[in-house]
Amino acid sequence: MTDPIADYLTRLRNAIGAKHRVVEIPASNLKKEITKILFEKGYILNYKFVDDGPQGTIKVALKYDMATKESAIKKLIRVSSPGLRQYTGYKDMPRVINGLGIAILSTSKGVMTDKEAAAQKIGGEVLCYVY
Repeated sequence: MTDPIADYLTRLRNAIGAKHRVVEIPASNLKKEITKILFEKGYILNYKFVDDGPQGTIKVALKYDMATKESAIKKLIRVSSPGLRQYTGYKDMPRVINGLGIAILSTSKGVMTDKEAAAQKIGGEVLCYVY
């Protein structure tokens, strides 16, 4: 596997498309940070890190609307890839759906959202858009 973040986002996308409640994903530190951000921003219901084997797994409970059965995550878009990295400064931070969505960045201070990075006046690599 050359792009673990794209694999992570694809597993979430596929689980949402199949209306699964829980999805298991092989763990890594970057995936754990992205999962924490998705939980804090209300895109997923819950998550749990399971240490089984050398790598471990992340169990993600997906969030759906009770009435419409629609997922809280409408789209997951991978921006930066191993072949073409996308960087941004804090002054020209991307706005996802005019501020309604979030961009997840990998910065020198760790993984954070676009709003947190702009508040700390640091830029970084744009990993993905979530809305």
